[in-house]
Amino acid sequence: MKITSLIARYLLGFIFLVFGLNGFLNFIPMPPPTGLAGQYMGALFMSHFLVLIFLLQIVPAILLLANRFVPLALVLLGPVVVNIFCFHVFMAPSGLPLAVVVAVLWFLTYLSVRQAFASIFDARVSSRDDNK
Repeated sequence: MKITSLIARYLLGFIFLVFGLNGFLNFIPMPPPTGLAGQYMGALFMSHFLVLIFLLQIVPAILLLANRFVPLALVLLGPVVVNIFCFHVFMAPSGLPLAVVVAVLWFLTYLSVRQAFASIFDARVSSRDDNK
């Protein structure tokens, strides 16, 4: 499992680094989506929200590749992965296979650091006053 999570972390970091940088440098030309997906992407582009999205891909990707603050990188990438998955499920199904791969890679990476997330599933907040 250790090697699987290592490979998943590197692949996830590489995918997000490449596609995040592509948002700024456009070295992988892609045709604009059509229909509702095109309108959605157009709104993101015109509002400059894509800049934030691309930065939220690049920064965690670097953290994953450097093996630093991996739980933080996963927290930052979680909403991005959900949005990518939902975008392809509801608006552009042709990209769904890559979205599924990214979601699986995120989950495999999460499994390797799940102890860092253990306290968010606690039903009660323990404080110093509770121990007296």
